[in-house]
Amino acid sequence: MPYRIFRSADSIFVEDTEAPGLFRHLATGFSFNDLFSSADPAAYLVAALENTSAPESFDPAIPFQPPIGDQEIWASGVTYFRSRTARMEEAETAGGDVFYDKVYDAERPELFFKSSAHRARGHLDKVGIRHDSTWDVPEPEFTLAISSSGKIFGHTIGNDMSSRSIEGENPLYLPQAKSYTGACAIGPCLVVGDSPSLESKIAITIRRDGEEVFSGETALDQIKRSFEELAGFLFRCNDFTHGAYLMTGTGIVPDSDFTLHVGDEVAITIEGIGTLINVVEKV
Repeated sequence: MPYRIFRSADSIFVEDTEAPGLFRHLATGFSFNDLFSSADPAAYLVAALENTSAPESFDPAIPFQPPIGDQEIWASGVTYFRSRTARMEEAETAGGDVFYDKVYDAERPELFFKSSAHRARGHLDKVGIRHDSTWDVPEPEFTLAISSSGKIFGHTIGNDMSSRSIEGENPLYLPQAKSYTGACAIGPCLVVGDSPSLESKIAITIRRDGEEVFSGETALDQIKRSFEELAGFLFRCNDFTHGAYLMTGTGIVPDSDFTLHVGDEVAITIEGIGTLINVVEKV
């Protein structure tokens, strides 16, 4: 059974593999930086669990901080056919182009920097939409945990908040559309273990004033590129002292007439990980 690591405001704890629903608090010497830089992250975690106390329950409704140390968060684009179509819809507002179609079919994937660790938001924290944007969406993404040596050792849920109006105006505005305060959330936990089955579902629900205004679902097997391929390109000609997170793209994009509002609740669920919930604010 994979290990699920949660981070609260004052503690880090791991779900007991022999008693799901019960959790062990990790000793103060544990760090995400050491986990990501270890030659064998799973073995490092097992060793950290040797000196823990008896398992206990906790309130699953508490907020969780992002499971991160000093890792950078990167993201992939145009890895699903639906994301390719959505990007081309954005480009049409600026006269249209075929560069997103070319990226979808190219050998080299689109990779971009998403967030520094201190900007990442956790479960039940707020995510942001820019005050200078008119068209904003969340992007639910299966997110890889990659060690400093380039090994995929775990995964989590990512919310890649995006300004489609800014990105669609000009592709050179991508950093402003993708990387800003509140643009990234990960959690609710980090799963250390093999990736889930490619048949695993990714689902998103958006509620406004208690009412569902959007929902969608896809499966990991709808991604065009392998996880190893994406991680390999990220670490090509690049180094990450403390490892990295890599969002692998989205296969769920709301229709062009949908945009987020302040106060919307975004819930992203991936089988085997859990549900990441965030509320939208304006930044």
